Amino acid sequence: MSESAIKEMVQQIVEQLATQNSGHSKETFEKTINQQINEKIGNESLSVTDKELHDITEQRLQEYYKVPDPKEKESYMALKEKTSARVGIWRTGSRYKTDTLLRFRADHAVAMDAVFSYVSEDLLKKMNLFMINTLCKNKDEYITRPDLGRKFSDESIQKIKAECIPSPEVQIYVSDGLSSTAIEANIEEILPSIMQGLKNEGIKAGTPFFVKHGRVPAMDVISETLDAKVTVVLIGERPGLATGESMSCYMAYGAKVGMPESRRTVISNIHNGGTPATEAGAHIAGLVKEMLRQKASGLDLKV
Repeated sequence: MSESAIKEMVQQIVEQLATQNSGHSKETFEKTINQQINEKIGNESLSVTDKELHDITEQRLQEYYKVPDPKEKESYMALKEKTSARVGIWRTGSRYKTDTLLRFRADHAVAMDAVFSYVSEDLLKKMNLFMINTLCKNKDEYITRPDLGRKFSDESIQKIKAECIPSPEVQIYVSDGLSSTAIEANIEEILPSIMQGLKNEGIKAGTPFFVKHGRVPAMDVISETLDAKVTVVLIGERPGLATGESMSCYMAYGAKVGMPESRRTVISNIHNGGTPATEAGAHIAGLVKEMLRQKASGLDLKV
């Protein structure tokens, strides 16, 4: 039964009872109303299916505009198209409007899911990526112990050595980081794009794999373990309230444990609303070529 049908039915019953039960107590009046409503509804379910619910996160924030009677809406919308910031959302008194608050809470839920969910094992199998773990045992430890997210057990190091090609020109791996959602949204497009770009440049890549509970500096350990010239990690970015699908790519030439952060080159904001995955993949392949030519990365790389 639809919401409008229920409202219509309730109004009808109330009008009837207001006439029939005038002079009765409030408790008796309400009891009679509830009884008649239940008889009308019977066993018909009032539950709502997912298909009937509107997903408020589907609308782009750039198109979310609630200012009543705007004088320059077209100009405002042109400015909004350049940012996902929550501007033009209006208010009720000093508070947000209800749908604005619900959208904020929904986007926050997306961010929480991105951090605390895991990348599907089916996806890793489809991408032919074997998995190793850092020393973090779970997400809570990953969040509270960043130092463990950059270290591996002896068993994991031995697995890397056993499964991967030694001394590759480029070693690429994927890591969940702070957004598994970002990996699931981008990896199927960006990894083939990078591999094809490297192949076109005649650059030999090592065996790609997946690191669970990984922090960026874990790439230094992997670089030393495999003696890679350039190491590339595709890792989920810390999600904000605009998207949970944003991924970063960190690259370093001759990465070593304890090296300064200035030796890393990074491309961030890889997602459909930023730099598309396929385009980013081609750009990454070009940067790797330059790193190998200049034998440098980070601030030392001249591009």
